[in-house]
Amino acid sequence: MNADVREVLHTECTLGEGAFWDATRKIVWFVDIKQHHVWHYDPATGSNAHAVAPDQVGWVLPAENGLLLCGLKEGLWTFDPEHQTFKRLRDVPGEPASNRNNDACTDTRGRVWLGTMDDGEKAQTGRFYVFDKGAVTPAGPDHVSITNGPAVSPDGKTIYFTDTLGQKILAAEIRDDGSLGPVRPFVDSKAHFPAAYPDGPVCDAEGFVWTGLYAGDRIARFAPDGRLDMTVPMPTSNLTKLCFGGTDMKTVYVTSARAGLSVEKLAAQPLAGSLLAFESPVAGFAATRVKLS
Repeated sequence: MNADVREVLHTECTLGEGAFWDATRKIVWFVDIKQHHVWHYDPATGSNAHAVAPDQVGWVLPAENGLLLCGLKEGLWTFDPEHQTFKRLRDVPGEPASNRNNDACTDTRGRVWLGTMDDGEKAQTGRFYVFDKGAVTPAGPDHVSITNGPAVSPDGKTIYFTDTLGQKILAAEIRDDGSLGPVRPFVDSKAHFPAAYPDGPVCDAEGFVWTGLYAGDRIARFAPDGRLDMTVPMPTSNLTKLCFGGTDMKTVYVTSARAGLSVEKLAAQPLAGSLLAFESPVAGFAATRVKLS
């Protein structure tokens, strides 16, 4: 699909990530992991600003009581946007000091599914967890160098886990009690994009899975059966995370990264690190806010 891709905010993020539409505030949240920035962007007014987190911040998700839940390097924190304050909530148990939080999403019940990774992007020390009723529990694949996602289907019954360096997306059933069924292959990304790496995924209202492709110059959309449905060419190579937003939930916001690009590639890709957007023929859906307890 050829889309009219536009730059909505020039940020020069080293490692832009975590695009998330806040349906209550009607703004986009995203982060720059390496610069410790928590950004917001209001498409109605163009207003934007960033707060500085205490450490590397992989993701932020709107939660109860006007707070955001944040995945910082060493654990989960809350952020109060009104007072610009961060507060430590709890650790992610058993994580090595060389790991950090990388990506997360909520399901239809307000649970948070999150992944950790080796900050050096080599060791297979990352794994997935679920944050539910104040506790963090291992759930889903482990022994992963770089986790991304997860993403949850609109009916809340299927979860998609990304193994970025493994160039694959996995899937599992979310049972009624919150436990997971067997993890199964969903997409062999390498078969479609040999030189690119699947990054942050999101589901649309039809249950299709969209993913950014790092070093891939495009967004990919996969059908629920794993078939490649379409791609969207983008003006920069490192596409990290996307979300659906806007009044009709058809505006796709995409974070990008400058990390790993040579001086020559940065000169050729002036939008690298910016927040980008395009209009989708299908809508997304509003995510459930985090239940903190």
